[in-house]
Amino acid sequence: MNKRIYIISLFLLFTMMKVNSQTIIKLWPEGAPSSNELKDAEQVGDNYSWILNVSEAELWIYQAEKEKANGIAVIICPGGGYSGLAFNHEGIQFAEWLNKQGITAAILKYRMPNKHTDIPLADAREAIKYIRLNAEKLEVNSNKVGVAGFSAGGHLASTLSTHIISSEINMRPDFSILFYPVITMGTVTHGGSRTNLLGDNPSPEDVLKYSNEKQVTDATPPAILLLSDDDDGVPPINSTQYYEALKNKNIPATMYIFPEGHHGWGMNKDFKYHSQMLDLLAMWLKDIENK
Repeated sequence: MNKRIYIISLFLLFTMMKVNSQTIIKLWPEGAPSSNELKDAEQVGDNYSWILNVSEAELWIYQAEKEKANGIAVIICPGGGYSGLAFNHEGIQFAEWLNKQGITAAILKYRMPNKHTDIPLADAREAIKYIRLNAEKLEVNSNKVGVAGFSAGGHLASTLSTHIISSEINMRPDFSILFYPVITMGTVTHGGSRTNLLGDNPSPEDVLKYSNEKQVTDATPPAILLLSDDDDGVPPINSTQYYEALKNKNIPATMYIFPEGHHGWGMNKDFKYHSQMLDLLAMWLKDIENK
């Protein structure tokens, strides 16, 4: 085999390994119970930097290697203002990092609400249902299934954590990881996220319902919040209000506010506190593993 063919063969093998490193599940194989009524075709940016016009929900599962697996699973909700998904640096890269910690990751490619308030939450509930029903196959502990969310994905993760319904399958996440999350739909919200979820003129009832700092109950799971003090996209008060609501219910909560970084750093290595942030998160997750 000449050198050129050998290099091409290695490249193809590497590509296959990357493709086969995750399993993509259609969450609603028989069709979702409701439509977001988006008409435009889905658009995918280079290296999955962005995905727009999502109308079909999927779960991209990155299963931890058997030798490293610790039984924890995390459903990841990328951000994007409820208009798209920052799928690479708030999805794929985070899933790969979780795998290195022995954690099975499942990126939720959730449908854009397009002003249909129930759409993202329905997808998130179906995702946690899928993980718990398939816990044995995925080799995860059904009592250690958490949710993570970035920005508007943090709103979805906190919605799943506070809007808990009775069901044969436990829909309550066991913990939540919230990166610079949108929490409230009140005056200090992220305007684009609110409009895309609730519409141009939301009712007071919907504003209250989806202001998750007001929906915390004794059943809300423990959380870690990671954000920047100088975030001018989603004001830090979103996180501090949620933290206070958790503490008022005596729910374990951890919050790290980094001095700078603005909004949307995700897994970007140029975030000044990238390594420190991951060290702190890894330590927190180790506590989850040991409980």
